[in-house]
Amino acid sequence: MEFAAILAAGLRDWVDFGVIIGILMLNATVGWYQEKQAADVVASLKGDIAMKALVVRDGLEREIKAREIVPGDIIIVEEGEVIPAEARLICAYDNPAAFAEYQNMMQRQNDLPSEKESNSQGSDEDPDSDDQRGIPLVAADQSSITGESLAVDKYMGDTIYYTTGCKRGKAFAVVIASAKMSFVGRTASMVQEAKDQGHFNAVMNAIGTTLLVLVVAWILIAWIGGFFRHLSIATPENSSENLLHYALILFIIGVPVGLPVVTTATLAVGAAYLAKQKAIVQKLTAIESLAGVDILCSDKTGTLTANRLSIREPYVVEGQDVNWMMAVAALASSHNLKSLDPIDKVTVLTLKRYPKARQILQKGWKTEKFTPFDPVSKRITSVCSCEGVMYTCVKGAPKAVLALTDSSPETTELFKQKSAEFARRGFRSLGVAVQKDDEPWTLLGMLPMFDPPREDTAQTIAEAQQLGLNVKMLTGDAIAIAKETCRMLSLGTRVYNSERLISGGLSGVMQHDLVERADGFAEVFPEHKYQVVEMLQQRGHLTAMTGDGVNDAPSLKKADCGIAVEGASAAAQTAADIVFLEPGLSTIVEAIKVARQIFQRMKAYVQYRIALCLHLEIYLVTSMVIINETIDSRLVVFLALFADLATVAVAYDNAHYDVRPVEWQLPKVWFISVVLGILLALGTWVVRGSMFVPNGGIIENFGSVQSVLFLEVALTENWLIFVTRGGKSWPSWQLVGAIFGVDVIATLFCLFGWLSGTPVVDNPADQAVQSRGTSIVTVVVIWAYSIGVTIVIAIVYFVLNKISWIDNLGRQTRSRADTQMENIIGHLSKLAIEHEKDIVGNDMYHITTRAAEEDEGE
Repeated sequence: MEFAAILAAGLRDWVDFGVIIGILMLNATVGWYQEKQAADVVASLKGDIAMKALVVRDGLEREIKAREIVPGDIIIVEEGEVIPAEARLICAYDNPAAFAEYQNMMQRQNDLPSEKESNSQGSDEDPDSDDQRGIPLVAADQSSITGESLAVDKYMGDTIYYTTGCKRGKAFAVVIASAKMSFVGRTASMVQEAKDQGHFNAVMNAIGTTLLVLVVAWILIAWIGGFFRHLSIATPENSSENLLHYALILFIIGVPVGLPVVTTATLAVGAAYLAKQKAIVQKLTAIESLAGVDILCSDKTGTLTANRLSIREPYVVEGQDVNWMMAVAALASSHNLKSLDPIDKVTVLTLKRYPKARQILQKGWKTEKFTPFDPVSKRITSVCSCEGVMYTCVKGAPKAVLALTDSSPETTELFKQKSAEFARRGFRSLGVAVQKDDEPWTLLGMLPMFDPPREDTAQTIAEAQQLGLNVKMLTGDAIAIAKETCRMLSLGTRVYNSERLISGGLSGVMQHDLVERADGFAEVFPEHKYQVVEMLQQRGHLTAMTGDGVNDAPSLKKADCGIAVEGASAAAQTAADIVFLEPGLSTIVEAIKVARQIFQRMKAYVQYRIALCLHLEIYLVTSMVIINETIDSRLVVFLALFADLATVAVAYDNAHYDVRPVEWQLPKVWFISVVLGILLALGTWVVRGSMFVPNGGIIENFGSVQSVLFLEVALTENWLIFVTRGGKSWPSWQLVGAIFGVDVIATLFCLFGWLSGTPVVDNPADQAVQSRGTSIVTVVVIWAYSIGVTIVIAIVYFVLNKISWIDNLGRQTRSRADTQMENIIGHLSKLAIEHEKDIVGNDMYHITTRAAEEDEGE
């Protein structure tokens, strides 16, 4: 359209030039306004999930937005939060007195660089070894930067990076770089131009490029016909009978300037609607991805279940006391025993039933060291002292706790049986153990906890399955608990231990088949979730992943649509495409329905717009070649304007949602659009041809050829959107009102002959009475004829969609296996490079298999 404006200016056709510029500005304004409205709604809710930071200013702790942080600020980083800026660790949160030690360390580093150099040259001892650096203050998840799957311990003076997650610990840190100037910020700015355009933009670009190529082809045909008629390229001026005017007209109608505006506005309006449903869309194109999702990998806790644990009757190892076990469980959860506040809520509630355990806790315990829970060790540890005796209290996954102790075979077997029994009953268990001074570990017992499924989860899963979604459960719980939960939710029970993914002896095709057919995996680590998503994507599935913790961030980022559920950590929210503010799976299923409705609106508009372009290209080029005639370029400009104005309301249309995952099916879109375009062109040719019959054809009394053609084209094109949108729902009043308003304006153009020019005698001559305006009777006939054309097109459209091979044209196979490549990658993953030295000290490298290494180790 921009080229058309330049061409109009070159031809000194200032009316066309002004109208084209007006169309461009109007499209830009309407698109901006709609996007702004949607953005305001999203922003109002998105402010609630914006990254926050806890800073120390004027001696007080304050929560501010991360973007307000400046270098030199003292921030507090803690478990489960995203690090809001690049910072240097100072000291542990519960030991602010260590700030002086930090200052001394920084002074030594600044004043003695030569000493560091001499140490590195003259000594094999690492001055920064872990032994000399003390206890790590925090553990940071740097997987998004370095690819390391395990958390990295960070000590005093170490740098922690912006957007990485804190997985363990709580400490003070001084900001050394804000977001934009941080390592991550600088890297993001460097790769911004190389950013992937996304599937939606790729589809839009492909359609736009194809339409542009078609325009050039039609212009070439029109020019060839013009040369045979001895038309000049640019003369005579102010006449439509030259080749550049033909090119101008085809450029106006062949390149739909409203295509990106309407589709983007539709996504923006959809995002605003989702925001009202408490779903914050952080990337517009995620809506399209969500509409096409066919596999949903869901966390169990908090999404499928209520995340409200209650402790049932505990199991106590024979010879142990239940009150002592409950006290140890409480001690393991506390990092500051000056009060009982820090003890986890579950234990606090349970202690109400065990007053003697509460008395034990009031003996003057002191916490020496506290290690929070992390998904790798799967336990929480606290070293406490009382009356001169040191106790190491542990609480965590039964297997992890049992592995610490050296219990008798009978005790171990009974403990495992109880764990399995609790799991079969759907209980989540915590093992409890204690170590007194340097004595062996003592296994005390187990706390069974129950996290019931949400009341609506089973019904929601059934609804999701009806929508063509395959729900897979990924959980860190034991496999027995996972299977019991699946049974309660009417999910399949083909649940496997995560070890089957890595050390189960499967590789290549068999490993991918396992992931594809499984209903879930238990005892998963973050890398397992990532691996599941990756394998499903390799099989051609569009995968959505839900998560709430820092450890879920890599898989959320990897998924086609990452979903941070209600209550998710800042790290999960940052990595996700959509953030939900309401709990449960029902919100996700509702969002999928809305996304499919939005997709249906976009697909209907794209099909409609392609057919419009082909309609006028076919008719105008054939009329140029056959009768050396075209519709006035000024009227063509208004046809393009009316088409865009009327269909901007598509964003507010009522739409149905498909019962299976949607996709563009571009071959089907193009096939149907070409058929519709041809039918529209034939309809216009019938009107034009009727004017050559002796009675004047469609013209009654008097009329203008240009006005009649303009009105017929405007009506049939505007009403085409009612065909492509389908008949499963009634159109919205906004869409009907917009199209009716444009139809009224087009009718007035026809009645009064606006911009139709002076009637000319055609060759062959028209038999109708030519005049600038058009009679009322003729207008009524045109409306009736256009309704008939629309009905015929609707019937053809309905029949085409009922033909199975057309309906499945371009539909991709969601489960496709590249057997050869999967096997190659599977075998390569088993290879390792072995390094050794020969007799004279030369390095030698051998390719071996990891399985062989394990056998040798055994």
